[in-house]
Amino acid sequence: MKETLAELERWGSDVIFGRAKGFRASMMRLAMSALSGVYRLAVQTRLMIYRKRWRQQHHLGTLVVSIGNLTVGGTGKTPVVELLAKTLRDRGRRVAILSRGYKSRKLKESQNWKGKNGERIAPEKMPKLVSTGRALLLDSKFAGDEPFMLARNLDGVAVVVDKDRVKGGRFAVGELGADTLVLDDGLQYLHLAHGIDIVLVDRSAPFGTGAILPRGTLREPPRNLCRASYILITKCDGTPNDALIERLRRHNRVAPIIECTHGPRYLENVFTRERQPLEFLKDKWTAAISGIAVPEGFENSIEKLGARVEIRRRFSDHHRFSRKEIDKFMQRCIERDMELVVTTEKDAVRFPRPKEITVPVYFLRIEVEILKGHDAWDDLITRLCNPTAPGDPVLRYRDAYAL
Repeated sequence: MKETLAELERWGSDVIFGRAKGFRASMMRLAMSALSGVYRLAVQTRLMIYRKRWRQQHHLGTLVVSIGNLTVGGTGKTPVVELLAKTLRDRGRRVAILSRGYKSRKLKESQNWKGKNGERIAPEKMPKLVSTGRALLLDSKFAGDEPFMLARNLDGVAVVVDKDRVKGGRFAVGELGADTLVLDDGLQYLHLAHGIDIVLVDRSAPFGTGAILPRGTLREPPRNLCRASYILITKCDGTPNDALIERLRRHNRVAPIIECTHGPRYLENVFTRERQPLEFLKDKWTAAISGIAVPEGFENSIEKLGARVEIRRRFSDHHRFSRKEIDKFMQRCIERDMELVVTTEKDAVRFPRPKEITVPVYFLRIEVEILKGHDAWDDLITRLCNPTAPGDPVLRYRDAYAL
């Protein structure tokens, strides 16, 4: 049953991205197109409800900066969240990351946490605490892929998971002493007021497939980019982005635009944590395995680094690999004389230890580097680190959403 659902999810993704062909896929796209109109109306109605204040937002009395996008998956959000949290931490802020914990499993019982008065926090008020900033408390199964990655990579930064980010934020401020909340994937989360919205746009697919969910990958119409305080164009390669910037300016004329690259830095062994330089990939017979929204980008990256990618195994986004799946894949690698297996860092946290590790398994470490817009990035960090500057709107949420 689990394998059937996984296959169905992967096929649905292939339909949306145009990888699936044939009559059945065409009929599914037609049905999805009809549903997209309903979804668009629901999105715009929800925005109006908050703009008219028919539903109130929650203000937690501290800085809240959201990092999000208009599309689902593939913009490189997690490395940007990591860079921002690390930079603010190094500048003296007490940072907590708030995440939904997509596809994480529910705890059998809430964690034991004693409040300032010495009494245990009531279960209904206790989010999932992935990291206090000093100790990692949950694995990826219960934390979620991205929260676990962030917690493992960020000493001194708390990571809190709950679908109710208001609840998570209250805990982070009240119990962990956070003075800066980074709302992961927060553009559409309107229940908690944001001081600043950083919106990511993938250079290769700025508005995804161009269609609204469920037919396409857009969560909101492109014109809703007007809600961005800052725009980050991700996955740049150093070539000019003038045409894209002109396109973005049709929807947002004032937000500073920052261009960055998501560049590979090194390879790290999934099980031994041994690191290798990128040159290690050159001319190696390689098997690529991933469970991400857009696997082509990952596979192209390792090919550009010189790997001879002979095997490509793709699973649906956030797929939790079973030991059986990995053992079968590793056996195939042995039979094909592969020299190494490469996966993504997000997939590495879900990668079970195979029965035999005849072929070494590495993940590709990706980090963000600002290419253009350094002044805008510095301005953002300064505003967040000095929020009491007179007239700076970072402490207040903009009252109106443009619809």
